[in-house]
Amino acid sequence: MIDKAKVRAEWLGKAGILTEALPYMRRYGGKTFVIKYGGHAMGDSKLAAGFAHDIVLLQQVGIYPVVVHGGGPQIGAMLERLAIESKFIDGLRVTDAATVEIVEMVLSGQLNKNIAAEISRAGGKAIGISGKDGGLITVEKATAASENSGAINATDLGFVGEPTEINPYIIDALRETEIIPVIAPLGCDVTGQTFNINADTAAGAVAASVDAERLLLLTDVEGVLDKDGKLIPELSTDEAKLLMEDGTISGGMIPKLETCICAVEDGAEGAVIIDGRVPHGVLLEIFTEHGSGTLIRAR
Repeated sequence: MIDKAKVRAEWLGKAGILTEALPYMRRYGGKTFVIKYGGHAMGDSKLAAGFAHDIVLLQQVGIYPVVVHGGGPQIGAMLERLAIESKFIDGLRVTDAATVEIVEMVLSGQLNKNIAAEISRAGGKAIGISGKDGGLITVEKATAASENSGAINATDLGFVGEPTEINPYIIDALRETEIIPVIAPLGCDVTGQTFNINADTAAGAVAASVDAERLLLLTDVEGVLDKDGKLIPELSTDEAKLLMEDGTISGGMIPKLETCICAVEDGAEGAVIIDGRVPHGVLLEIFTEHGSGTLIRAR
């Protein structure tokens, strides 16, 4: 039988934030946090075990965690093994019929169950599902904009979907039984066709649907950086938009920021981009005054 109090004290103690954490436990008790788990941290066994313990700890102090995971590096490795070429447009993987089968196999069949099992080993109750299960995530086909000779054209991304509807009933039902959902970013359109979804986008849509207090995006970078490469600890939504417009923020950070902005504008208290390679980064963000990474807040 797992001693929940011991688990709580051990992991907060290891992070060195027990005393500082107490007011935040009271503040966030009963709230829902959506955590997007992804990047190369998923491939590090020590970081993966630490993440699982942190998720269990959140639940033990009264926060309800909902995990949405990615798997880009793992999908890329499998496609390479099978000699299937990967192509990206605006950070989104172009997903043809052969690729979407591999994506589903890796995300839903391998990673999803492994993460749920890791959380269960850490003392929690977790279940691995995908956006296809119970109609959790309905999507429509996504396209990317490309510019040719001054004209904006839509680029076909294949079986890449954009969430149009989230069914929060499934997550609410799991919460009633204290089960932590671990969600693979897959969904179906109205015809039942399977689509791959960008994990950040899926997490943002889920956060909005369940009125999450916060959205946390774990990634492979420190956070949002300024032109000198220094971390920006906090941005308003308006400030974030300006930094994207003036080119300070570019590349793969843009869709992450856009997801954070949408989550905040839909009612989340804040959205945070965190370095998932830092041990206990989730705890440090939630339970310390200065947090971790870059916080996006309302204007």
